[in-house]
Amino acid sequence: MSIDGNKVLIANRGEIAIRIMEACADLGLPFVALYTKEDAESGHIDAARRLGGDDSLYRIHNYLDAGDILSVADESGATAIHPGYGFFSENYRFARRVTQRDRPMTFIGPSWEVIRDLGDKINTKRLARALDVPTVPGSDRAIYDELEAESIAESLFEFQAKMGINRPVVLVKASAGGGGMGIDEVEDMARFRQTYRRIRNYSLRTFNDEGVLIEQRVFNFNHLEVQIASDRSGINPVHFGTRNCSVQSPGLQKRIEVAPGFRPENLHYGFDAAKLLDDITGYSLSIAREIKYDNVGTWEWIVTPQGDPFLMEVNTRIQVENGVSACIAKVRGDTDVNLVREQIRIGLGEPLGYTQDDVTFDGVSIEYRIIAEDTDNGFTPWVGKIEELGWTGREWLSLHTHVPTDRAYQIPTEYDPNLALAIIWGKDLAEAKARGLDFLNDLKMNGRDSSGASMRSNIPFLVKKTENLLEF
Repeated sequence: MSIDGNKVLIANRGEIAIRIMEACADLGLPFVALYTKEDAESGHIDAARRLGGDDSLYRIHNYLDAGDILSVADESGATAIHPGYGFFSENYRFARRVTQRDRPMTFIGPSWEVIRDLGDKINTKRLARALDVPTVPGSDRAIYDELEAESIAESLFEFQAKMGINRPVVLVKASAGGGGMGIDEVEDMARFRQTYRRIRNYSLRTFNDEGVLIEQRVFNFNHLEVQIASDRSGINPVHFGTRNCSVQSPGLQKRIEVAPGFRPENLHYGFDAAKLLDDITGYSLSIAREIKYDNVGTWEWIVTPQGDPFLMEVNTRIQVENGVSACIAKVRGDTDVNLVREQIRIGLGEPLGYTQDDVTFDGVSIEYRIIAEDTDNGFTPWVGKIEELGWTGREWLSLHTHVPTDRAYQIPTEYDPNLALAIIWGKDLAEAKARGLDFLNDLKMNGRDSSGASMRSNIPFLVKKTENLLEF
């Protein structure tokens, strides 16, 4: 199937919008770019003019205004919508609306049914267990009976005691909740019944559903991901390796990602790390095949110090850190791997065109998220104007940013303070870390806030965390 004749509307902003534009240009596809009043000085507007011309740009009120976005799609003659990440990227209702309207378009992501089914964490857990894929111990459905809830909690405390956990903790969660709402920790059965009743009543008041989930709380773990790609047939998924996303802010926002997820060639682990990586990629592919996954997606795992993996969830979208996986991958020996480009190509109906045997890996890659934030003050976002952003080009460095380098840039407070993504490659872990530190120490980024105080960023935090990457 040819992708010719398509025009892609990019329903996003910033760095990911630029990467989608560049991927469209690589594929010879015209695109439509969006911006808001708050983003009038964003570098993604410059990129749109450079790659698509003035006619490719449309101003909208809000990136979450579906009606406005679809109106632009109709006016511009777009045939497909790429949601990027965030915003509408995992909203199955939006994906369904795009594909089922009077003038149907292609949603560049998984089919809306897959987004719906894997977006339901209970459904994902049930599917995983049916395939003997390990998940976080606990209920795989909403619990409405208090005696059943107590039985599950007792079994979890016993399980943690067998694992040698000194301070066992059980999570009690509103099954209809999200974003940390309706969740509490219990350290013993004496408190469990009271907590269960409170969360059940909260869930009924807030969500009109008194269902409760009960899970083991895992404290000490590494956060690993498996990158999957599959075409619209849904029968031939391949993985693009693993990555480690354990360096996070206190709010569990990722700050450094490393591919592969562990490096047994350079570090010693208390378990068979190579087998662990093989296991989680195999498990992830089994779910992808079962549900006929049909685009790019990420399977998220937690791994305990004993090497026990548990599937957390599936992200049915491209992720910020897709480039760190592409950086170490080759397809039939070709190092020009671009997962955003692959996502568009297969999303528009082209066959994948290669198998797992064609995908190989080389070296170690590190991605740094450069963010305007005060890491010494609770990772508070820094608000001000960037007056200088500069770096030295290197063959082992890719840098993605929407911050203009030819003029000052006021960071809009309406959006997250992410400024740039730097992706570094090295032949091994030591070289990747050394190059990463070279980049961080060389990066020039200066600015002032409204009071004249100097800019704050997370660069010192990134430097500090580089020392122990991929160690458990």
